Amino acid sequence: MTDTDVTPQGSRLPRALTPFRHSAYRRLAIALVLATFAGGVWVVGLVWEVIRLGGGPAQLSLVSTASAVGVLLPALLGGVVADRVPQKVILLGVAMTEVACMGLVAVFSVTDLTRLWQLAVVGFAIGAAMAFYYPAYSAWLPALVPEEDLLAVNGFEGMIRPTIGQALGPAVAGVVVGAASPGAALSVAALSSLAGLVALATVPLTPVRRDTDQPATSMLHDLREGFGYMVRTPWLLATLLFASLMVFLIMGPLEVLLPFLIKDKLGGGPGDHALVLAAFGVGGAVGSMTVASLRMPRRYLTWMNLMWGLGCLPFAVMGIATEIWMLVVAAFVLGAFFSAPMVIWGTLLQRRVPPHLLGRVASLDFFVSISLMPISMALAGPVSEAIGLRTTFLIAGTLPAVAAAVAIIAAKLPQDEIAHPLD
Repeated sequence: MTDTDVTPQGSRLPRALTPFRHSAYRRLAIALVLATFAGGVWVVGLVWEVIRLGGGPAQLSLVSTASAVGVLLPALLGGVVADRVPQKVILLGVAMTEVACMGLVAVFSVTDLTRLWQLAVVGFAIGAAMAFYYPAYSAWLPALVPEEDLLAVNGFEGMIRPTIGQALGPAVAGVVVGAASPGAALSVAALSSLAGLVALATVPLTPVRRDTDQPATSMLHDLREGFGYMVRTPWLLATLLFASLMVFLIMGPLEVLLPFLIKDKLGGGPGDHALVLAAFGVGGAVGSMTVASLRMPRRYLTWMNLMWGLGCLPFAVMGIATEIWMLVVAAFVLGAFFSAPMVIWGTLLQRRVPPHLLGRVASLDFFVSISLMPISMALAGPVSEAIGLRTTFLIAGTLPAVAAAVAIIAAKLPQDEIAHPLD
């Protein structure tokens, strides 16, 4: 043990910062911050590029659905590849794809050559790349930091993603769109993504975490092995099925309908949209850091699912909101209760899933959780036109709580968490 691993009792780093003792993680964190910022700017810039082209909820649904389908199709393959190929190589490929796609759309926008179908194609390509990102990243972390730092990693990243990706990035995008154009915001996203690629290239390459005496197997065998583990593990299967339904109910309203609720019902613009997303991000940071600063709850499965289910109730508030500030408050609470359980979930996977299966299980987590996202994106526009924006938000806010209760009871999660404590 070195001096970088231990500090005097009165000068210990806060738990969320302990992974920064490791040089490799410091470099990865810089790459993560830059890429997350780029993603936050991209989301808002893309929305207002669609609006600049005269698009409405249906057109934004098309672009968002293309991205979601792109993520979904290769999601299972991403986990198999993550358990076979050095994860840094995969992440570099993802980063290069994002840089190319964002740069292309930025050029199209600045030169007024953008077409809706182009945005759909680019969204599909970025989505397909991201399908390889999550399992590779999840499988790489335990090779970069020791097990005792994993909770801190999840807590720190639970803070970075909402503050940078859902708060700072959208806020900057809103300012740039309002002051200049969507094309300018998309250019900022492309440049930040390029900087993230450069930072990622400096992280040392590590070997794949796989048993050396494990016999060679086919990719199909690896996929079946991961799927079999999921089906045989009730806490994993129940949570993933619940998450899939929750994503179906909330992602369409959040990604597709929120800008039009702000614009058409409350008379807001890009700055208000960015403010609401920023509140969502700040709430997520507060929720993540709160959970990461506490002990793992004894009833970790119950609390995790209940926080997700009950945490969707702010959508109902959004449905009846009459002022922008009400959306801001609701988004803050929503962000806190959406991100806080993610700290528990990430640590849970890393501690209860066998290391050689982590990439595949992470991809199954990714796949099952987003399997209904394309349908949610595609239906959001037509459903809101049929029953109204406000009613759609009311449904998204109330049904997840019921689904969470069903998952907890049906899978006997209270008994499982007592039998497998994570103190």
